[in-house]
Amino acid sequence: MGELKKLVEEGKVKYVGLSEASADTIRRAHAVHPVTAVQFEWSLWTRDIEEDIIPLCRELGIGIVPYSPLGRGFFAGRAAVESIPSESLLSKHPRYTGENLEKNKVLYTRLQILSTKYGCSAAQLALAWVLHQGEDVVPIPGTTKVKNLDDNIGAVNVKLSKEDLEEISAAFPAGEVAGSRLMGILEPYSWRVANTPHSK
Repeated sequence: MGELKKLVEEGKVKYVGLSEASADTIRRAHAVHPVTAVQFEWSLWTRDIEEDIIPLCRELGIGIVPYSPLGRGFFAGRAAVESIPSESLLSKHPRYTGENLEKNKVLYTRLQILSTKYGCSAAQLALAWVLHQGEDVVPIPGTTKVKNLDDNIGAVNVKLSKEDLEEISAAFPAGEVAGSRLMGILEPYSWRVANTPHSK
């Protein structure tokens, strides 16, 4: 952060953001130079940042950039309604395999039923849920298809009340999601264990 601060002062960098940083790392980094935004996985099926990270970001005035707001494509129907190619990394993802997948399909079906009620696609409802988490939240869904991009953009037209958000959260309880959010080889890089060392 000290080096990044120098780059900001030299006019080479405008803002500084972090990704998958622990709460302690964010607080220490922000004390050296203001952190503009942090990036974390956040969606209906990945909610673990809500307890510590979100309150900290709001305390410090840091923007939140959720990646994989569509559950790595799950809410767009991948694996729930279409098959995953064997060469895809998702075919090895804990939430997309075996018994975990079958359990998660039940949750997807609940979301699909709710999306009919709200007059949108399941993907739009999942993305709208993230968009409604606060003015400081800017999700970054990824896609390789124009039709999915158009669908994602349509999520901004889905208006949800506090009661709607509670209904959606209740239909998709975080504790019922089966499987780890990360593949085993990536577990050591999770924000929960990615605490940077204290400077000497």
